[in-house]
Amino acid sequence: MCGRYSLFVDPAAVEERFDARMAFDFEPRYNAAPGQRLPLVRDDSRSSITQAQWGLVPSWADDRSTELINARSESVAETPAFRDAYRNRRCLVPVDGFYEWLDGDGRQKQPYRITTTDDRLFALAGLWETWTPAHTQTGLGDFSNGGSEVDDPAPLVSFTVLTREPNDTVGKYHDRMPVVLGEREESAWLDGVDVGELEPTPEDVLRGYPVSTAVNDPSNDSPTVVEEVDPSGA
Repeated sequence: MCGRYSLFVDPAAVEERFDARMAFDFEPRYNAAPGQRLPLVRDDSRSSITQAQWGLVPSWADDRSTELINARSESVAETPAFRDAYRNRRCLVPVDGFYEWLDGDGRQKQPYRITTTDDRLFALAGLWETWTPAHTQTGLGDFSNGGSEVDDPAPLVSFTVLTREPNDTVGKYHDRMPVVLGEREESAWLDGVDVGELEPTPEDVLRGYPVSTAVNDPSNDSPTVVEEVDPSGA
């Protein structure tokens, strides 16, 4: 799975890389986590980098549950929570690294940061969705609007990250990895190419290194969590 990532480069570099402009005040994320509002390039607004909450909420959901942070690429076209977004709402998730945790002989899991061998920006394949809260009826004692229907909070835009079988590099740390898009695949993904047609990520494109267990807590969002450590003392 992919449950944490980073994006802390200069926003101008993100804009140049994705040929799009920030539609919000960008803040670096060293420890981006589910439930947070994070940058996206959506298929319906490719010239803008917008925000959405990580953890897809299907349009038909009863509440704002954000547990759907990943979608398995092997079944995404058939899974009810994802299939409509898979057909109609694609996105790129800009990152400069992601985290995986390695089991270690009964000890606390060791986190590793996975990034490109040349530390460049890249994109993960994502899906996005809009969830609109149901209208609620005010009580009969509410005379401000005669008891008419009122809106709950504004619609929620959310997203999920697709996963696949790992390549040899990521397979050292986890049995799944996010779908990492090659630059020439990004437009095709937004245009609706079948996920099965995407090329596996070559193992020599990515590298992993151990980082502090401080990354386990999403509130630790500082440069220290991306620094390499000695795993015996992390």
